[in-house]
Amino acid sequence: MGAWSIMTSHVHLALGTNGENKLEDIIRDLKSYTSRHIRKYMEINPSESRREWMLGMMKKAGEAKSNNNDFQFWQQHNHPIELSTNQIMMQRIDYIHNNPVEAGFVENPSDWVFSSARDYEDIQGLIEIHFLY
Repeated sequence: MGAWSIMTSHVHLALGTNGENKLEDIIRDLKSYTSRHIRKYMEINPSESRREWMLGMMKKAGEAKSNNNDFQFWQQHNHPIELSTNQIMMQRIDYIHNNPVEAGFVENPSDWVFSSARDYEDIQGLIEIHFLY
């Protein structure tokens, strides 16, 4: 993963593949894995204050889509942007890293713990990344 930021209602990712796996397969598997684990956490954690609300929303969303078994956490669509030039790649990484600043959560991108902006400023982040530039 080259750049990422987890926001309160969405996630931004800049990622690529070495050609062994299709990018859409990676995204599908990431969504599947994370939604299963988030659901499991919500179900077994009685102290989670949003438990019933979140599980109800996931169940309602899953029932509304015919290609789901029962629950849905992620939206079924993505907003991919091809990073075809270094200029586009740098612009998207800056956008990802500045999203928490624009939302008013922090003053500096590296202050947002849930972002690779920390890694780009030589601060150990939460997830190991491979730099895109």
